[in-house]
Amino acid sequence: MKNKFRWIVAGLLFLASMINYIDRSALAIVAPMVKADLRIDDAQLGLIFSIFFIGYALFNFVGGYLSDRYGPKRVYGWAMGVWSVFCGLTAIATGFWELLFYRIVFGLGEGPMGSVTNKTVRNWFPRQESGLTVGIAISGGNLFGAVVAGPLVGFMALALGWRGAFVAIMFLGLVWLAAWLLLVTDAPGENRRVSRDELKTIEAGRETATVRASSAAPLGRYLASPLIIAIAVAFFAANYIQYFLLFWMPSYLTAARGLDIKTMSIVTAIPWAVGMIGVVGGGLASDFLLRRTGRAVFSRKVIIVMALLVDAVCLAALLFATTTTQAVSLMAIVMFVEAMIPIGCWTLLQDLVPPSRVGSVGGYVHLVSNISGIVGPALTGYIVQSSGGYGGSFALAGAVAIIGALAVLAFVRDGAAVAAAPGAAGGSRMQGHAGVKGARMSGEAADSNFNIERNE
Repeated sequence: MKNKFRWIVAGLLFLASMINYIDRSALAIVAPMVKADLRIDDAQLGLIFSIFFIGYALFNFVGGYLSDRYGPKRVYGWAMGVWSVFCGLTAIATGFWELLFYRIVFGLGEGPMGSVTNKTVRNWFPRQESGLTVGIAISGGNLFGAVVAGPLVGFMALALGWRGAFVAIMFLGLVWLAAWLLLVTDAPGENRRVSRDELKTIEAGRETATVRASSAAPLGRYLASPLIIAIAVAFFAANYIQYFLLFWMPSYLTAARGLDIKTMSIVTAIPWAVGMIGVVGGGLASDFLLRRTGRAVFSRKVIIVMALLVDAVCLAALLFATTTTQAVSLMAIVMFVEAMIPIGCWTLLQDLVPPSRVGSVGGYVHLVSNISGIVGPALTGYIVQSSGGYGGSFALAGAVAIIGALAVLAFVRDGAAVAAAPGAAGGSRMQGHAGVKGARMSGEAADSNFNIERNE
């Protein structure tokens, strides 16, 4: 791995997001055992599931803000430590209220994952590699965690009991934490394992996207920017679709398609596995477009819009699916393109926001996106119960996808200002420098055609 230490960092980020999703999914997998042991009813279990997202969404923003102030290494270390310990403490729960408390703090610990990962990628990778890296580190890890969580946690629960399973997965996080603290620094220039050649590659690929810290506007201006809000709406749409499938695909396949539990458990893994292919494909496509056109905003935007529109079409088509094969195939396509959307959102933030604000603004966008986890599953349940079927829920998810695509089309464009820097004569502006026909992005500052500059 000579001159490639940054990929060790990417590997650790992938493992962290995988552990994040395994830990998050564990309670749902062993829920029948927990309900019987602790005498918890369905309503209480639903509240325990929902309470996770309240703490999780809040600390999407708080964790990102803290990573801007104290660095991603320290914040991710505390986050992994807190969520791993409180995941393990689930093993000693004796009733509803105790389990509810552990789940709240567990959600707080998991919250910083997305924004801190994006901050770390921003620090450690040249811009022309950021699409693939964000895809692998966040979406890829999450989806791989979703694929392996059922068999892994289920096997451990059968072998060790549900309490033993939570202790075992706690140790996965603690082992990761030891490696993170030993190997990673906030920036590559601080790390003795990074060669001069690799550092030069990283810095050259970031010069063109960097806004000087002195040009950063107050945080509130970014949070109120229509451009940032549009990215948040698109991310909300992506998460709405993902949580819709995560929580309701098993019920749909058993209730509407007549699958038994064993068959359903196998079939539900298919869309998530296909989504992992979408992660890699979306990251590669985004970075390829950036290298070919030199237009950072266009390269990320086109992936987001096309993916949301394809999702809308496939969700509408589910209304007319007549066989289980058709339904699962459409869900797989939905997950294939849905997995590309967060990549575009995270990398747009890297390109549009100053380094000193990437964590905070990314955390804000992630917070907004995860409100979908609070309202989406409950709203879907109401629609299914009131209508007696899943058609309305598919239609609503498709409408949310269209709204996300329209928001990006309307507000995310080359030359749209994010925020004005304090004291700048004319505020901040984003300029295209393409000019020269056939210009290609090579990672050197002179080759960029998209930059955020400060008017002096």
